[in-house]
Order: sequence, then C-alpha cells, then structure tokens
Amino acid sequence: MPELRTITEAAEFIRTGELTPTALLEQCLSRIDRYEDRVRAWVYIDREGAREQASRLTTELKAGQNRGPLHGIPVGIKDIIDVFDMPTACGSKRWANSYARRDATCVERLRSAGAVIMGKTVTTVFASFDPPPTRNPWNLDRTPGGSSSGSAAAVACGMCLGALASQTGGSITRPASYCGVYSLKPTHGRVSVDGVLPLAPSLDHVGVMANSVRDLAILLQPLAALDNDNGSNPYHYLSEMNQSGSMRFRQLSALPDFPATASPEMTAAFAALRDKTRAAEWAWNELPLPPSFADAPRFQHTIMAVEAATYHGARMARHPDDYPPKVRSLIEHGLATPAPHFVNVIKHHKAMRDEIERAFVDTWRIFATPATAGPAPSAETTGDPVFNSPWSYTGLPTVSLPFAWSADGMPLAVQLIGERYCEDDLLAVANMLEADIAFERRPLPL
Repeated sequence: MPELRTITEAAEFIRTGELTPTALLEQCLSRIDRYEDRVRAWVYIDREGAREQASRLTTELKAGQNRGPLHGIPVGIKDIIDVFDMPTACGSKRWANSYARRDATCVERLRSAGAVIMGKTVTTVFASFDPPPTRNPWNLDRTPGGSSSGSAAAVACGMCLGALASQTGGSITRPASYCGVYSLKPTHGRVSVDGVLPLAPSLDHVGVMANSVRDLAILLQPLAALDNDNGSNPYHYLSEMNQSGSMRFRQLSALPDFPATASPEMTAAFAALRDKTRAAEWAWNELPLPPSFADAPRFQHTIMAVEAATYHGARMARHPDDYPPKVRSLIEHGLATPAPHFVNVIKHHKAMRDEIERAFVDTWRIFATPATAGPAPSAETTGDPVFNSPWSYTGLPTVSLPFAWSADGMPLAVQLIGERYCEDDLLAVANMLEADIAFERRPLPL
C-alpha cells in the first residue's frame, strides 16, 4: 500500500476494504516519528487515544457501518480548539495543563463523521503574530506562517490528512500557502466557533486544511451543518462539485489594484497562471476595487485589536509574562483605541461588506488573487496577512491552492474569493482550477 496523502484516496481504499483506519493511522504516526523533531507541528499527540478510535472505527467497518468519506481519517486540531480530555494551551505557558471538559462543536461534528482525532497542532500565542516553534517543512529556516502553523506543517508532512485551523486575519490561508497545502476559510459564521478561544469574534473563522480541493469539501460537509431543528445542511459539496463542469464556471475576476505589495516573483507567477488558464479556455475580467477597500487592512487590524483587548486586557495586566511582544502590542493598540474612532471603523466594516456584496452582483462570482505576497519569509515572522485580512474583514469564503514553485523551491499559492455562503460554487471552481493547474507535487526535502 503506498503512502496516502489525500482524504479522497484514503477514503476509497477504506471503502473497498483495502485499507483499515488502524493501518492509515499508523502511516500518519510513522510520519510524525520521521519529521516531528525537526518540524515541531504538534503540541499534544494522543497516540493511544487515536489508536483506540481507529480500532473502534475499523470494527464498525467490519460490521458494515461506514460513516462516510471521513470514516477513519486522521486529523489534527489547532490548539485553540477544545478537544475533550486534551489540553487547550493556545500557545500559553500558563494554560499548558488546562484540559478541556468537552469537545468544541466543530470537533464533535468531525468525530460524528468518523474522523480520528490525533491531537493538537501548534498555534502562535493566542492565535496572534508572534513566531511559533514550528518550522516550514520545505525549508526549516522559513516560517510556516501563522497562526495555524502546526496544522499547515502537519498536513504538508502527511502527519495527518486534514486539520482544523482558524483565521481572524490571514491565519488559515497564509500558513497553508507557505507550506504548500490547500485551505478553505468558510463564510464568517458558516462553521461554529463554540469551544474555540476567541481573538476577535466579529472576524474569527474556523476552517480546514488538506491536500486537495475535494478533501476540503469532505471536511466542510459535517462542519457546515446548520444550527436548525435537525442540524441538516442543504448543500452536498462533493455532489455540487461533480455536477459543475461547464465553461460558464471557468470565469475569474482579477483585482488589479489589490494589493500592490506582491513580490516580482509572485507577480510573474500569477501572470503565468492567468496565461495558462486562458489557454485552457478560462475567461478573466478586471474588477476595480471600491475606494473604501484601501482602509480594509488597517480597520481589520483595529477591530482585531479592540476585541482582543476586550478578552485579554485584564488577564494581560495580571500575567504580562504570558504575552509576548506582538500579541501584547496588538492588545495595547486595542486598549488605546478611542471609542469614536472604533465606532467609525464599525460603520466602515458594515459599508465594506455591503459594497463587496454589490460587486458580486455586477461581475462574475469568483475573485482571484495571489494568496500571499511571495514565498514564505524567514522564521522571525509569520508573514504579511495583507492579501488575506480583507476577506476576514468582509467575511467572504476563500480557498487557497498551490500553483507554482519559487526559484528556491518554496510553494506559491493562488487565493479564490467567493460570494457569501456560496462555498459550493467556490469549491466547484477551485476543483476545476486545480485540475487545469496540474500542480507539480514534489517530495519533502527533509
């Protein structure tokens, strides 16, 4: 049996009986043994608990019970998300032994779908900007991004086949892009944040990382269940994806003015992507950004700062040693923000969301931009979220997927932005783009 990296492949082998959840878990654990001492993606690995889960799920299959494509799939959980009887440290030294007494709603839904919960992946401190201990598996001197650093690195190494992550600025898209894996940040509010440490509730999203677009759809399916009387989800993302193949879906809108900070290498790679897709009969148009967009990154940071200060301000005063420089600076920014200015920021936030909604009415339904300014920078930073934070600010769903390699062997990614609550359309377009890109996968240099 070859080493499997995608949920889609593994689920098919499990369905046919050629692979058991127990055997798949052992593949992932062996990769942890191979890479973890250098990559440092995990805070907590529950080997025996994961083996018990995999054994139980293997027994279910023998009895004819298959919960679906996540049955027996090993996943990692970002360490700001509660998992029963595991610590939720959130990157904090003082919370290192703070054990959760129940699963977060998103974890509970993954368990019900048959996922094997392996443990907790590294987050930057309180999901903010201070560099993590995790290293980028493509170059150990580079950042994996943040704050979902461990989730991205673990999926890139095949230590798990999928992972939960979160984003308030660029914390899903950026690390996934730097580590060469796929990501989905759903619409704000699509996935429950119950049981997740807040940073800025107006902007906090729970999303997923994996190794293909189809895998993202598989992970989203149970997470996006609606909180109505029966918890049903009106969408079936894989079915929608399979039905979407016409040329009318191969349409993308570029944002020529957003932003102007991409590196020459990324600018050239993105231009080459546009040429390649045009040759595959994709249509592109240009969408000028509304004037208010220029303030989006700055105002997004202000909302994040004020809401982070609301949650952490009093605790930081009591335990300043638990707040490294960048998260401390964020909270101090929030504490110092005048109330009249914050009121104007909130007004801009609502107006910006309305303007973006109108843009979708007037143009094609999917925007495309570089996912980051360039390849992963050095490990002293988590990278610049400027390409991602406007979509956290507006709450729109995004998918990122690798499309090229930099000259020094680092992955580059493209970001697709969809209409609010239209993850089905976004995933369908991303799936077709993935096929036409035909991204060249490479073995890790570790």
